[in-house]
Amino acid sequence: MPRTSVALLLLSAATSLAQLPTAELKRQVDAMRPAMESTYQQLHRAPELSRQEEKTSAFLAAELKKLGYTVTDHIGRYEDGKPAFGLVGVLKNGDGPVVLVRTDMDGLPVTEATGLPFASTVRATNPQGQDVGVMHACGHDTHMTVFLGVAKMLADNRKAWHGTVEMLAQPAEEVIAGAKAMMADHLYDRIPRPVAVLDMHDTNNYATGTVATAAGPLLASSTSVYVTFHGIGAHGSTPANGKDPILLGAEFVVLAQAIVARQIPAQTPAVLTVGTFHAGTKNNIIPDDATLGLTLRAYDEQARQTLVTGVTRTANAVAAAYGTAPDKMPTITIPEQTGPTINDAGLAAKLKQTATAVIGAANVGNAEPIMGSEDVSYLTDGGKIPLGMFWLGVADPAKLEESRRTGKPLPNIHSPLFAPVYGPALPVGVEVMTATAMQLLR
Repeated sequence: MPRTSVALLLLSAATSLAQLPTAELKRQVDAMRPAMESTYQQLHRAPELSRQEEKTSAFLAAELKKLGYTVTDHIGRYEDGKPAFGLVGVLKNGDGPVVLVRTDMDGLPVTEATGLPFASTVRATNPQGQDVGVMHACGHDTHMTVFLGVAKMLADNRKAWHGTVEMLAQPAEEVIAGAKAMMADHLYDRIPRPVAVLDMHDTNNYATGTVATAAGPLLASSTSVYVTFHGIGAHGSTPANGKDPILLGAEFVVLAQAIVARQIPAQTPAVLTVGTFHAGTKNNIIPDDATLGLTLRAYDEQARQTLVTGVTRTANAVAAAYGTAPDKMPTITIPEQTGPTINDAGLAAKLKQTATAVIGAANVGNAEPIMGSEDVSYLTDGGKIPLGMFWLGVADPAKLEESRRTGKPLPNIHSPLFAPVYGPALPVGVEVMTATAMQLLR
């Protein structure tokens, strides 16, 4: 279905949820709540690192099959040629649109410190060979639980919608590689191409039991850059005999900040952060190399390109200024990148309308864009497929109010103390996502 047809579909969909009355939707979801809370705790106890989601994927596949979905698993091929654990469950219910609902699956190399009775004690080996704690510190356990709840609601209420629903579980979101890997494995040749992609993410920026969305950018693009300065090693007491890559790196860190401050318009959001600086083995040895790791964030491609070009130009200029030989100019690599998460205006409006009808206007907010990133944009095929995403609040309302009053932030995603108030959030996530999917599946 062409994109113009999607717009017409959105405009023609009534605000009322006639296919499944709100009271009945809530009754069914409330009945599922104990099972959902049990699933959430089960998933929270058993996180798996990015690209290692074998058991998580198998669990989701089994649950979807129980509900009558036709499941294709082991979808995805990473750039290094290794297979991924992506999967899609397809449920066809007569003629009509194709709508894709997405979740992510991977945990983070974070040692949990919440003290919860179901806290993760999992340890695993990361790609660097280190033994690390593993935690669902980004809420993917919440996402998967809502995902399964939506899958059940759609399977149990087929008289309320027509078309095809695709429940997609994506690996390796935390290293922004999983969605790209699934697309590289010819995803839309293996399943019908959807007319819309629906997604959600939990956050402590909003109170549990509420949601927020908006048209336009919700999250920024993310570009990981590594810059290695090549010097000449020497004894620390005779720096003139070498060429100090640490000094070059330090100069670069300062000068690179001017890329945002002086090369990007003040009205255009952009971030350049140097997050790692690795060099040397001993205080009296000038090393041969120094490697810096950067993250670049922007909402539009022009700003992203300015950041990338600026990093390259600045690194080379610093090296040249210190007399670096042509064959020892900096090595610059970009191992990870993903585009911004941009909500389709029509889908954002439909999400807001539907959420308001289901949970009330007081519980539906206007989302502010943030500089965090997601890789769900790969599933839109370069923006050709509309995306509808919302934030699911999981913060304790009293603690959130106190945080806003004092300015002291709550532990949010990626923190070892991130502990969502999941009980009230899970039903809201299922209700809003189910109702939105049914509005599209007419």
